[in-house]
Amino acid sequence: MSPDAGAAAARAGRTRRYCAFVVDGLLVGIEVHWVAEVIRPQPMTPVPHAGTGVRGLINLRGQIVTAVDLRHRLGLPPASVDVPQRHVVVRVGDEAVSLLVDEARDVVEVDEASFELVPATVCPATRRYLVGAHQLSEGLLLVLDTEAVVAADDEPVAVGAAGGRRPA
Repeated sequence: MSPDAGAAAARAGRTRRYCAFVVDGLLVGIEVHWVAEVIRPQPMTPVPHAGTGVRGLINLRGQIVTAVDLRHRLGLPPASVDVPQRHVVVRVGDEAVSLLVDEARDVVEVDEASFELVPATVCPATRRYLVGAHQLSEGLLLVLDTEAVVAADDEPVAVGAAGGRRPA
């Protein structure tokens, strides 16, 4: 039995839960423990000299939250200004950050055995924000690396060796 097959067999029967969202037609997921809430479009205040991925600040019940454009992070085209985006508020440490998505979907539960690493052929600028993927009946669920998306500084990405991480 190959090491990959052995790891998949060890994960069989265990499940993970993801909040699923659509971003430019892609189905993306964030593990539920990161997600505080999903809210409707909110007025945003632009931030001068912020990174290009920061769309602005929102007031979430008295807390100022940075809104990050997930399309920008993933190297996708900008959203149409006619279509309001939803805010997925995630908590990383003590910080709340809003990730802008096109559409909210349901929470999905997947078998860990269906997990695959991100292929090396995916652009490194995008791959750095993905942990892997799960094949679902409705398509491929791309699993976001929430900490990497929140911590990104919008600096150019150096092309390096292919790699990825499996969920713990």
